[in-house]
Amino acid sequence: MKKLILGIALTAGSLAFAQTTTTTSTSSASPVAFGVKAGMNVSSLTNESGLDDQGSKIGFNAGVFANIPVATSFSIQPEVLYSQYGDKYDQTIAGTRYSSARHLDYITVPVMFQYNIIPNLYLEAGPEFGFMVNAKNKLKNETDNDVLDESGDYKDSLNKFNFGIGLGAGYYFTDNIGITARYVAGLTDIAKDRPSNSDAIRNNLFQVGLAFKF
Repeated sequence: MKKLILGIALTAGSLAFAQTTTTTSTSSASPVAFGVKAGMNVSSLTNESGLDDQGSKIGFNAGVFANIPVATSFSIQPEVLYSQYGDKYDQTIAGTRYSSARHLDYITVPVMFQYNIIPNLYLEAGPEFGFMVNAKNKLKNETDNDVLDESGDYKDSLNKFNFGIGLGAGYYFTDNIGITARYVAGLTDIAKDRPSNSDAIRNNLFQVGLAFKF
């Protein structure tokens, strides 16, 4: 809960800074812009020795953001997103394809520092703070599209806080509509009680989607 409050406070602080920046900026500076974004996640879990038979899982992300100009060509963009992490692997037995997937859902608070190479094209980097809200495993018969088994929510047995570093880029086709791409490398072990001499398991995520500024 303290970490969730910290993330919300960080976002609120960024918005307060936006108000100050807007008040003190020159007339040539762009105003603060608010918007919504959504897209596809491709997520996986990794550790130092690798995860056998582990593959990527498709999910989605959606949320809101504020783009805050701080200098010529530079801006800060705090976001609040619902983002699906996890992993998945497939296996074929007697001609039937099965999948086993871990669904790890987070409320994430990325704070991206953006640099515009040209007015419509930017690069970005910054931290992402994640707060797990759901964790379930699902076994599915992919051939018949039938869910065979689904676990209960076991997020209390995992580390609910996730910290990562994001790198990305985006391009706005118009003043309001753009495409975004971002890779987030998790730095936090998702296991709550890690046995000694065992590898940490971390989230990895690639996102692509659309953004709309109001």
